[in-house]
Amino acid sequence: MRERIGEALKSALKSGDRRRVSTLRLVLAAITDRDIALRGTGKERADDGDVLDVLTKMVKQREESARLYKEGGRADLEAQENEEIAIVREFLPKPMSADETAAIVASAIAETGANSLRDMGKAMAWLKEHHRGAVDMASAGQMLKARLGK
Repeated sequence: MRERIGEALKSALKSGDRRRVSTLRLVLAAITDRDIALRGTGKERADDGDVLDVLTKMVKQREESARLYKEGGRADLEAQENEEIAIVREFLPKPMSADETAAIVASAIAETGANSLRDMGKAMAWLKEHHRGAVDMASAGQMLKARLGK
C-alpha cells in the first residue's frame, strides 16, 4: 500500500497536480509518523493494517473539518477538504453497504461466540482484524450493541 501511494505521488508530481501532491505528501508523512510511533513496540514499520488506520483517521479528520467549514460559510475551504477526502479514499477499500455490514456483524458474532454485551470487544476485534478499512466501525458497533443487548 505504501508503494501505491508513493507511485501516485510520483505521477501527481509529473502531472503538476498540486492539491494531489500536497495531500499525498501529508499521507506519507502520517505513515512515517506511525512508523516512528511503532518503533518502541517491536514493529519495524507500519504494515498495511496500520496504514489503513492512518488513512481512515485522515478521512474522518477532514470530514469533520469540512463540516465545520460548511457551518462557518467557508465553501472554499470545505471544497479543499472534500478534494483531499477523495484523494485519500482512493487508497481505502470500497466501503460496505449497510446490508453487507449487517452480514459481517452476524459473522463476527458467530465466529467469536459472542452472546452478550460483555463479548462485544471480542466481536469488534474480530471485525477490525478481518475487515479493517472496509467496515465503518461506528455503525458496526451500533449493530453489534443492538444484537447483543437483547
